[in-house]
Amino acid sequence: MRQCVVKNIEGHASKWLDVPAARFPGWIDSFAGRHGEAAPAGLAVTRAGDAVIFTAADGAVAECHPPFPPVHGLPAASAADPAGPAAYASAIAAHSAIPRTVGVLLVRLGGYAAGVFTGSPPVLADSKTGSRLVHGRSAAGGWSQHRFARRREKQAAEALQAAADAAAAVFGRWGALDAVVLGGDRRAVAGLREDPRLLSCLELATDRFLTVPDPKLAVLRDTPRLFLAVRIRLTTPAG
Repeated sequence: MRQCVVKNIEGHASKWLDVPAARFPGWIDSFAGRHGEAAPAGLAVTRAGDAVIFTAADGAVAECHPPFPPVHGLPAASAADPAGPAAYASAIAAHSAIPRTVGVLLVRLGGYAAGVFTGSPPVLADSKTGSRLVHGRSAAGGWSQHRFARRREKQAAEALQAAADAAAAVFGRWGALDAVVLGGDRRAVAGLREDPRLLSCLELATDRFLTVPDPKLAVLRDTPRLFLAVRIRLTTPAG
């Protein structure tokens, strides 16, 4: 579980959590218990776009963003349906476990990884990784700096071309993908958006961007842990 403290908002402390979908119903149980509810049935449930919001009586809020929205078949939560909160949590967990064919493209200047995951739990069925030398910025001035900048620009363009070639090859072998997950460095990924071979794939990109280190095979294999997690903004009364 990854945690990142965001900020205090009007007397409340907020942080982001990544909770594995299989553990999500249990996390909702413990959230209810930590905030004075005997059971999840005591939580209020509301919707905000694709997010599902659980609110406890003490003011604690869990704003939950499921992977691969929208979640179809969510139950109607109401005061007349005390099973609503638990049913919501179970539906979100089940939605995450649906078998999908997911393309993943991780790009940083000098490195890339493209892969396709299939089934549930996801298995890496196809991949290609690689690296290209891209020099860092030079502190020199004058003509030498201009020459170095041109060389670095050429290296960066070649690195992005290699990443685009890999993605086009790997994704192209699979035809229709259910979704595409992007990650690495946002500026590097943005440099691929005009490649005509990738337009149809990038239209399937989810809003969730994976911030990962150098895109090696081990990093690629670990991405389902990130793209299948339920992203939660937890806000609790300070003190």
